Amino acid sequence: MSVETISVIGLGYIGLPTAAMFASRKKKVIGVDVNQHAVDTINQGKIHIVEPDLDMIVHAAVSEGYLKAVLKPEPADAFLIAVPTPFLPCDEGDVPEPDLSYIKSACEGIAPVLKKGDLVILESTSPVGATEQVAAWLAEARTDLTFPQVAGENADVNVAHCPERVLPGHVVRELVENDRVIGGMSSRCSERSVELYKTFVQGDCVITNARTAEMAKLTENSCRDVQIAFANELSVICDKLDINVWELISLANRHPRINILQPGPGVGGHCIAVDPWFIVSKTPEQAQLIHTARKVNDAKPEWVIDKVKLAIADFLQANPTKTAKDVTIACYGLAFKPDIDDLRESPALSITKRIAEMHSGTVVAVEPNIETLPLSLGHIELVTTEFAFSNANIQVMLVDHKQFKESQPQQGLLIDSKGIW
Repeated sequence: MSVETISVIGLGYIGLPTAAMFASRKKKVIGVDVNQHAVDTINQGKIHIVEPDLDMIVHAAVSEGYLKAVLKPEPADAFLIAVPTPFLPCDEGDVPEPDLSYIKSACEGIAPVLKKGDLVILESTSPVGATEQVAAWLAEARTDLTFPQVAGENADVNVAHCPERVLPGHVVRELVENDRVIGGMSSRCSERSVELYKTFVQGDCVITNARTAEMAKLTENSCRDVQIAFANELSVICDKLDINVWELISLANRHPRINILQPGPGVGGHCIAVDPWFIVSKTPEQAQLIHTARKVNDAKPEWVIDKVKLAIADFLQANPTKTAKDVTIACYGLAFKPDIDDLRESPALSITKRIAEMHSGTVVAVEPNIETLPLSLGHIELVTTEFAFSNANIQVMLVDHKQFKESQPQQGLLIDSKGIW
């Protein structure tokens, strides 16, 4: 059962690069997204996200007729689901539960066009059991087809999980070079998935079962979250003890078996800030360390905001003729990590929003990787680095973009959560 046409459901930061890589290998690829702007942009041979080298690959793939974007799924031989898996709303202090509604919608979209011999792969980072749930939803919608949870190796439709494991800003290279963990619901499901990914993947494709593949991605990001939590907690301790945390970490890392990460204003993105909760929500009694790390990292933005409040008080004490309305605060960086435009789960974004809500004066944002601010930031103005350097009374470093490392403000009180100034 060869795969000639591939459908990628979700054309975001993972789906679009994945679709482009298959298309670059002369596979016919149909990308599906509910965002009309994204679909139109891609069909013009352009991209709607920031990712190095992706624009050239998409342009070539569209121009040569190997890639097109649509709003509704069409028949294909393989379907890759790469849609978001956010949280369900919950009260503060409660453990967030995963929201699988986007995955369910994707299943409802592809179910009518499924046929015998098709392959369905869930790439979305998911809680343990999600791949089995995908197979159940598809089986419920298509009672005329068999699926691996009942038919095993002889299923009409094969189902597997293959989590993405790439670094934003390096997605094109890592899609090709990184190993892939592939968990099929049967041996046949895994084998067909490996054959598909080997279209462009040069790394190893390591086979396991679906549940272990799901847990592997959650484990990778939870490990990272715990390591960051240690650095963030260390920064709070050092601040209390009047110690430069970055110098301390540099010294500690001279030990041959120590590699402490760098602290920051929190943890963001669609993976590290989200995935550990999938483990905690499933096994709350057992995931004590993972849960604590999440709480440490989620508390760091509030710590930064408290620093801003103290800086406002210090400024007003030094300038008794001024009021809070006279204080301009500049926030540097809104993305969840350096040198990308991705604002998902960004602590910098939430900190900037909170500062604007609490502060009666002017708040400006500097984010060189975007052209317009999200509506959630209200009256905040997007300004250049030079403007902020010259006009802000309080300078708040939140994301260490390369542009910010080249110089630093010569005026105002500095709050540097990244240690670059």
